[in-house]
Amino acid sequence: MRNEFRTPPASATVDEYHEDMEVHWSRNKISRRSALRGALVGAGALALTNFVGLKRSFAAGGGVSGTSGAILVGRHLSFPSDGSNSPSDSMRFTAQILFPSGANGTGVTALLRYGTTVAYGASVNATIVNLTGVVPNSQGAGVSLAGNQFYAKTLLSGLTAGTTYHYRFELSDGTTTGDAVFSTAPDRRGLGSTPAPGVGLPAPFTFTSFGDHGANKAPTDPAFAYPANATFTWPKASFDDNYYNAADPVLAYDPKPAETMTALVAAQQPVFHLVNGDVCYADPSGTGLPVDNTTASGSHGGAPAGMNAYNPYVWDVYLDQIEASASTIPWMISTGNHDMEALYGNHGYGGHAQRLDLPQNGPTGCPSVYSFVYANVGVISVDANDLSFEITTNTGYSGGAQLTWLTSTLAAWRLDSTIDFIVMFMHHCAFSTSSAHASDLGLRGVVGVLSDQYKVDLVLSGHNHLAERTNPIRGNASTMQTPDGTSFDANVGTTYLTIGSAGRPRYAWQNGAGPTDTTGTTDRYRNHTSGAGATTSWPTTKTYTGPGATGTEPADWSQVRYLDYALARIDVTPAPAGKQTTMAVTIVADGDRASTGGGVPIDVITLQRVAGASGPAAPPTTTTTAPVSVAPATTVIAPSTTVDPASLGTIPATGVPVAATVAAATLLVGAGVFVNHLGHTAGHTTGHTTGHTAGNGDVTDDVTGE
Repeated sequence: MRNEFRTPPASATVDEYHEDMEVHWSRNKISRRSALRGALVGAGALALTNFVGLKRSFAAGGGVSGTSGAILVGRHLSFPSDGSNSPSDSMRFTAQILFPSGANGTGVTALLRYGTTVAYGASVNATIVNLTGVVPNSQGAGVSLAGNQFYAKTLLSGLTAGTTYHYRFELSDGTTTGDAVFSTAPDRRGLGSTPAPGVGLPAPFTFTSFGDHGANKAPTDPAFAYPANATFTWPKASFDDNYYNAADPVLAYDPKPAETMTALVAAQQPVFHLVNGDVCYADPSGTGLPVDNTTASGSHGGAPAGMNAYNPYVWDVYLDQIEASASTIPWMISTGNHDMEALYGNHGYGGHAQRLDLPQNGPTGCPSVYSFVYANVGVISVDANDLSFEITTNTGYSGGAQLTWLTSTLAAWRLDSTIDFIVMFMHHCAFSTSSAHASDLGLRGVVGVLSDQYKVDLVLSGHNHLAERTNPIRGNASTMQTPDGTSFDANVGTTYLTIGSAGRPRYAWQNGAGPTDTTGTTDRYRNHTSGAGATTSWPTTKTYTGPGATGTEPADWSQVRYLDYALARIDVTPAPAGKQTTMAVTIVADGDRASTGGGVPIDVITLQRVAGASGPAAPPTTTTTAPVSVAPATTVIAPSTTVDPASLGTIPATGVPVAATVAAATLLVGAGVFVNHLGHTAGHTTGHTTGHTAGNGDVTDDVTGE
C-alpha cells in the first residue's frame, strides 16, 4: 500500500513527516515490531547475506563468536563533552551487534573490558539498544523493508589524560572482539596565562576532516527484513557511491574513492577526525522527506515525488568501512542534508542518537550541535540544516536556540586563555564557487557574522563535492592573499575550507568544468596556478539568497580549488603563553592528474597566534553590504546601504537582539532575509537540481538534495 500522508510535502518539517509515517502505519495496523515479527518467522540461521562478509571482517580483527553466533562490527569512538566528562578523561564506545537470525533471541548482554595493557583489568557494562523502522514500498509497491539493528554502547570515565588504553567488547554468550587501542586527550592544565605548576604543554598533534563520504559497497538487505524471507542486494548506484562517470580520469587510479579516503585518514595518524556531514547516504535523496523506495533501484536516490529513498542497512556497510580508523580515534560528525532521516524522529536525527554517541552539551533540542576542546583548540559542530536557505526542511527548527548557544560559546571561548584556535565544522558552505550548492547566505548570515565577531580561525564544510580554500575573510571579502605556503596572523580573517570530496561523485566549477575535464580548467593548487580559469576572483558566483531564492555575487576570495578527492590535515603546535602557537592547514589529495600516488599534499597555510592571548570579541558594528543580485521575491539591501544592527530588533522566538550577532559587513542580504530565515517563513525548496545536471560529468542527478 502506498503512503497516505496528511501533510503536503512542501510545507512540513522532518518531525512532521516522521509523525505522518507513524500515523500511516497505525492506520494500516502495521507496527515496526509486527513487521519484524512477520519477517522473522522462518528466517532461520544466517538470515543476513551480509553476515558472511561482515563476519570475515570480525574474524580478521581478532573477533570470536560465542554460542549465539553473533558478531560485533563497526566499532567507533566519540569524545564526551558533557557533565563532568571531557576528552581528557572519558571516551564513548559503540559497536553494532549482528545476530544470525536478526534477533537477540537468547537475551545476551554486553560489556567492555579496558586497561592500559591487553590484560585489561577493568570492565563496564554496555547497553544494547534496538533501532527499528519500516520503509514502505521497497522492491515495489506494498513490499515493506523492516529495519532491525542492535548497538552496544557505553561510556568510560575517570580515565587518565594523555594515556593509551586497550579495550574489547564482550557478549555474555562468549562473543569477543579483537583488541583495539585508543588514547585520551592531553592534560590541558599546562596551557593559558596561568598554567598549573608541574604540568607540561600538550605535544603537537594532528586532526583531519572531510565530508560527503558514503560507501563503495552496495548494501544487502537481510532476509528477515522482507515478508518473503529472501535477501536482496541493491543494484549498483542505488545506495552506494558507484554512480561515477565512466570517463572520469580519477577512476584510472582510484576506482573506490570512499575506501581510499578512509585509509588516507588513518595514514595521517590523527587524534580525531571531523566528518562535515552527509555521512553514509542511507538517504541518497537528501531532503528529509517521507521514505519510499519504489523507484530507488539503481537510480541514486530516485524516489516518487515528495518522497526520499532510504535504507537503514547502508549503515552496516558504512560502519564496517570505517571501523579500522574509527575504532581507535573518535570520528566526530556534523549533520548534512542526507543525514535528515525521516524514518526516525528528533528532526531526523533519532537514528544517529542510537548509532553514534555525540556530546550532549549543545542547545536543547539540537542533538548534532555540540562542542569539545582538545589541547588548545576548541571545536564546534554546527547543524547547517537549521540555517540553510537552500534545503529548508529543517530550517529554523531550533527557533534561534542554536544561534544563541553559538554566540555564548564563542564569547566564552574567546575569553579563555587556554583556547588559542577555534574551529567550526558543518555541512553547507558559506563560501564556495561550485556550480552545485555554491554559497549559502543562510549559513553566512550566522556563521560568517559570528566568525567575524569572535575571530574564528577555521570553518570546515562539505556539501560541494570538491576542495576549495578561501583567503582570510572579513565582511565577505579577502583581507589578504594567502597562496600555498603562506604563514599569517589568524586575527586578519577566517579561513573557510570546503572539503566535501571524501567519496561521492564530483561536482563542477562555475564555468561548468567538471570531472571529465582532463585539463583541470579552473582548478588552482600547488604547481597549478596558471592557465584558463586559475584565478582567485570571479565576477559572478552563485548564491542562495533566501529560502528558495538564488542570485549571484562577485567573489575575490577563492584561493585554492581542487576537483579530485582530498581531505584536510590540521597540524597544531601548542606553545607557552606569550609565545607563537601555530595551526597548519594542509589539503591532502588521494592523487592528482600528474601522479598516481596517494596522500599528495597540494596546499598548506599556517595560521599563527600568540598563545594565551585570547580576549573579548570585537563589538558589533554597522554594516555596509556588497552588491548582491537576487531573485525578484528576495529582499536585499542596495549597494552601499548602511545597516544599523540596533535597528533590526530581535530574532523571533528567542528575544536575542540581532545586533548582538552582527559584525563587520557580514549580514549580507539584509535584516528582512536574516530574520525571515530564522523564523522559517518560507517553504522548502524541492527542485534543488541545478548542481546535478550533466555538466558535473557524473550520472545526471535529477532528484533533490545530493
